[in-house]
Amino acid sequence: MVFLSPLFLFGLFAALIPIGIHLIRKEKPPKLMFGTIRFLKKTSKKLILFQQIQQWLLLLLRAALIALLVFAFARPLINQTMARLLDADPASVVLLLDDSMSMRYGDRFENARREALDVIDGLSTGDEVALVVFSDGVDRLQELTTDLDSVRTTVQNLAAAGYGGTHFMPNLRLADQLLAASRYDNRRVYLISDYQQIGLDANDADWKLAPGVVFSGVNVADEESSNLVLTDVRFPERLLEGAGTSQSILARVRSTGSVYLNEAEVTLAIDGTVVDRQRVDLSEASEAVASLTGDFESTGIRRGRVTVNGDNFRADNDFYFTVDVARKIRVLLVNGEASPNWYDDEGHWFGLAVSSAESSPFSLDTVEPGLVTRDLLEQHDVAVLLNVGDLSATQARALVDYTRGGGSLLIAPGDRVDSEQFNRQFGEISPATLLGATDSGLDDYLVIADMDRRHPILQPLDIDWTARFQRLWQLAPRDDADVLMRFDNTLPALVERQVGAGKVILFASTMDLEWNNLALQGMYLPFVHETLRHLVEPETARRVYGIGDAINLTAVAGPGSEVEITLPSGDSRQLLAGSETLEADQPGFIEAKLDDSTTYFAVNLAPEESNLLATSVGAVNDQIINPETSPVQSREVRTAQMIAELEQPQRVWWWILALVIVLLLAEAKIANRTYR
Repeated sequence: MVFLSPLFLFGLFAALIPIGIHLIRKEKPPKLMFGTIRFLKKTSKKLILFQQIQQWLLLLLRAALIALLVFAFARPLINQTMARLLDADPASVVLLLDDSMSMRYGDRFENARREALDVIDGLSTGDEVALVVFSDGVDRLQELTTDLDSVRTTVQNLAAAGYGGTHFMPNLRLADQLLAASRYDNRRVYLISDYQQIGLDANDADWKLAPGVVFSGVNVADEESSNLVLTDVRFPERLLEGAGTSQSILARVRSTGSVYLNEAEVTLAIDGTVVDRQRVDLSEASEAVASLTGDFESTGIRRGRVTVNGDNFRADNDFYFTVDVARKIRVLLVNGEASPNWYDDEGHWFGLAVSSAESSPFSLDTVEPGLVTRDLLEQHDVAVLLNVGDLSATQARALVDYTRGGGSLLIAPGDRVDSEQFNRQFGEISPATLLGATDSGLDDYLVIADMDRRHPILQPLDIDWTARFQRLWQLAPRDDADVLMRFDNTLPALVERQVGAGKVILFASTMDLEWNNLALQGMYLPFVHETLRHLVEPETARRVYGIGDAINLTAVAGPGSEVEITLPSGDSRQLLAGSETLEADQPGFIEAKLDDSTTYFAVNLAPEESNLLATSVGAVNDQIINPETSPVQSREVRTAQMIAELEQPQRVWWWILALVIVLLLAEAKIANRTYR
């Protein structure tokens, strides 16, 4: 037997009321002395005993009446179990719990955990549940299981929300896939979130849950929200030594949420020290631009942070960036045909291109071939050989060792170069073998017809080359060299080769006006600059990342190198560059240390995640619910209907009430005879 309304059983305590009354009334009468007691002595002892039996019977009847009334209201069922009532339709449930960055606002994540526990507590033995903790991807997955306690423990042990974005559709698709393998037909998806508008993807507007899958949404968003966010920050990624004074940092501030804020304060910190601050007025518009000024004088990687203050949500108030302040590139120009007349000087045009402006990123030293020494080479980042053909074997060996040790060479041979001597002295490092000089004649010329436009030198120079070449060297490129440019007769014009830790680029003509008119073309200066930069500087490494991005450590260390990583939280770990990838999962600076070299990566939140405007549960339901899904009643409604069906043929409580009426009549009759 089970009771459909078991709370009424507490009324059984009322059966103690008649017993209490009986005990109270059972008082020992006082003794009184009468003149004669002959009439009392004639009273029958049997009559007194009969009255006591009637009183006990009356007591039992009254207690039984109360107990039967309690049983009637508790609605007993015979030969049925509670499991048959509540688990007659077991369910398969997928619980989607949002832990994106916006869930850090106020008590949203705590409320979401509480709602998730309520859902689990509402399930019954035999039900199966899966847990998906998500943001822009799956952060934690526990597949369908009937072990409700394990899922409950997982939810209880969840820490604070993360910093990821919000994407509903991929995780709803995952929930649908999990339910496709469920054991029960009663399938339901619970989505517990703050229902950010950005979480709905318009590209998935046609996707629906499988027929029969019921969607239940729980919105934990606040009725009102206000937030300040940095939607865009403009900063110089790279500066030249001496040019970092008073650099302008522009920060765009926006007020989001349902309640707009009227003002904000924006600060700029460099290497942890606040250097500028500005207040912005948001009363007339929800967006404003703050202009901050910072100095980036010393070389190296400088860490910058822009912070907006004025709201109660601190998690998204910072934007992190790095500025690489580089020293000038030291260029050694070896002029093979120096002349006091500028129009006859081999290095005149090249020198103008490299160091004519005060803001030039290069520091140029010019020497004649006889002054080239090993020590002089070591003091420069790149050596440029213009029409140099009279180097000694010792000088040539110094150039070879300089290149293999990490230096770089740019070679433009002219009429003073002997091909046999060049190939003998520089054969082990040259990108190509010199075969001989070719003259196209006075009435003919060659032009650049083909180039590798993806190469770092030529990618910024996406223009047509109009330079005319009357004379050039025929080159036979090495197998390990790359041909970057070709003339219209298919001969190589620019060839590059990696040699040890250095690079060598060989140009098939001269850098002055003797063999071509390249120096008079507009692309000459950027061509020279990009070539020198490429020879000296590594390819620009990405240093600013977003949450969820993978950081490739080979940008700062060779494959297999062990890099010590310090996360924004302060935790440290060792990773192998090339074989292990670091995922950016916290905003702030990640420090990568290799030997004595330290590099910083900046990690920022997606600004759209800071927009706290929410959509409705109904909007999500209308977008994803399958039209073939029939409305499914709640468990409580189904249980009530099942109770009515099971109770209908029995109606035990009717018979109990009928018995109560009979006992009431008996109680009245016995009470009347007992106390007459």
